[in-house]
Amino acid sequence: MKGIKQINGKDYILCAWRHRYVRLTPEEWVRQQFLHTLVEQYGYPESLIAVEVQLATKRRADAVVYTKELQPLVLIEFKSEQVHLTQQVLDQIAIYNKQFAVPYLILCNGPEVVVAQVQENKITFLQNIPEWTQLLN
Repeated sequence: MKGIKQINGKDYILCAWRHRYVRLTPEEWVRQQFLHTLVEQYGYPESLIAVEVQLATKRRADAVVYTKELQPLVLIEFKSEQVHLTQQVLDQIAIYNKQFAVPYLILCNGPEVVVAQVQENKITFLQNIPEWTQLLN
């Protein structure tokens, strides 16, 4: 695949969002594939996606999608394909969302994608990944 190289016998992938090569872990593979899908198939602007966003704690959000006004809109949590998207994973992103208060949450482990809309502390699960234009309405 384009953008993968070896450094000291380990695989690295070019991250378009960090503008550098990062260690190619199973979770990183899922992140890169999914973010490129959001841009290419769902119309998300690449420039409005940030990865490894620092939280108030020592933790980091895997990815945040912002509006053109730079307001957080979507919080994304990635897991490797071997990690099932359980209630525990949903709880993790919900805790992160206390800082961001975004209206959309996405969990992805590659084959599984869970999309949730958050309104007044109520979570509604969506059947599909929203197009960029749908998010703005």
